[in-house]
Amino acid sequence: MPTILAIDTSSESASVALLHGSVILSRLASGPQTHSQTLLPMVQQVLQEAGLALADCSAIAFGAGPGSFTGVRTACGVVQGLAFGADRPVVAVSTLEAMALACHEQTGASAVVAMLDARMGEVYWAQYRFTPTLEIVIAPCLSAPDNVLPIGAVTACGNGVSAYAAQFAGRPFMQDARADLMPHAAQVASLARVALAAGLQVAARDAQPIYLRNKIALTTAERLLKSQQAAA
Repeated sequence: MPTILAIDTSSESASVALLHGSVILSRLASGPQTHSQTLLPMVQQVLQEAGLALADCSAIAFGAGPGSFTGVRTACGVVQGLAFGADRPVVAVSTLEAMALACHEQTGASAVVAMLDARMGEVYWAQYRFTPTLEIVIAPCLSAPDNVLPIGAVTACGNGVSAYAAQFAGRPFMQDARADLMPHAAQVASLARVALAAGLQVAARDAQPIYLRNKIALTTAERLLKSQQAAA
């Protein structure tokens, strides 16, 4: 089986994982300000633990988004540099798919809606089904919490659940929701192995983040209007 090195910095935590055979070695560091400082040391640690060099990896994967604008750009840039240096292909993996896989692994749920807090009063979300392979039911999108409308009974995961708990109150998917399940390089690596087998890798120069929003901040006027609307 191919060996996959994976990186994810799409949220406040940075993670690195090495999938070698059936074994996953991983590292995790918290705090977005530490991403650029901790990624390469964590990469070195998992490779050393496995007794491998970067050139022994079949591909290098990253959580491509959606997520933190700065975070997904950081992961993409680091992976491009590693892939260029080792002459390895790159696999871009949806962070929402990685979250859904974590939810499936930890809860056994076959129908999952993954939600990430997108700030600005919005959420990144998508719905998936495991049969047992992962299938997209509702493609990743950006919307207000009121427009998160999964099809049928689902298990929800991600920090979007807690960020908009008031708006989601009473919704059926909140009963067993797992706000603690966030993007992690371990699931990115597992999904990348499947994608690599399907020929979905790209050259390092072609790796790109997944953006669902072009605008990353509200203007002062927009923030004022939003606060007035909330107070009304």
